[in-house]
Amino acid sequence: MAKTTLIALMSLSAPLALVTPASAQDAPAAQSAPAAAQMTPEQIAAFNSAVTAFTAGQSAQQAGDNAGAVAKYDAALPAIRTAVEADPSKIDNVNFLANALYADAAAYGALGQMDKVIALYGESVPHWRKVVEAKPTDAASRNILAGILIQMGNQKLAAQDKVGSAPLYTEALALARKSASENATDAVTKNILLSALIGASQAGSDPALQAEAVTLSKTMLADGSVDATNKPAAQALTGAKAG
Repeated sequence: MAKTTLIALMSLSAPLALVTPASAQDAPAAQSAPAAAQMTPEQIAAFNSAVTAFTAGQSAQQAGDNAGAVAKYDAALPAIRTAVEADPSKIDNVNFLANALYADAAAYGALGQMDKVIALYGESVPHWRKVVEAKPTDAASRNILAGILIQMGNQKLAAQDKVGSAPLYTEALALARKSASENATDAVTKNILLSALIGASQAGSDPALQAEAVTLSKTMLADGSVDATNKPAAQALTGAKAG
C-alpha cells in the first residue's frame, strides 16, 4: 500500500485518546477560582459558572448529546481561559483548561467537525505540556498529549506537510516511549507508541524507525493488542491480510 494511502487511513480515524470523553478530569470545585486580587468579582463569578457548565457538558457528552456538550464547553471556555491568564502558575486551572479543550475536541470529533478538533488541539497543547511538566508521573496526561500531537501530525501529513508533521511525531514519540518504559504491557500505551512510530516513520526516512514500526506492528497484530485505529496501517506495513 502506498504511503499516501496509509496517511489517509490514519488521518480519517477518530481522534486518538478521545474515545472515552468521560476520562477527562473533573472540573475543580467552584471555590478554587483565583483569588479576588487577581480577578474581578465578575470574572470569579464567570469562572464558577464555567465549572457548572463544564460539568453539564460532561453529562451531555456521556449521554451521547455531543451538540449539547459543545454548547456547554464553548460557553465555559472563555472564563477558564481568563482564569489561566490571570494566574498561569495555578496548575489546577491550567489542567482544567487543558481538559475542557480536550473534552470539547472529543465532542466536535463525534460531530465530524475535524477543523474544530484540530484548532482545539492546537490551543490545548501548551497547556498539556505545562501539566505534563508539572506532573511527571501523570501517565494519563502524558498519553493525552502524545495522542493530540499524533493527530496534529496526521493532519499535516495528510496534507503532505512532512516538515510540519515531523516535530509533532518526534515529541509524541518521546512521550510515548516514556509511558511504554513505565508500563510496557498496557494496550493503550502500546497503541500510542505504535501510532507515533507509524507517523514518524512516514514523516521521515529513518530506517531504524521504520523497522521498529514494522516490528511492533507484527507483535501487536500477533497478540491482538493493536486497536482499530492502528490496525489498517499495521497490516499495510507488515503485509498482513485484513480480517
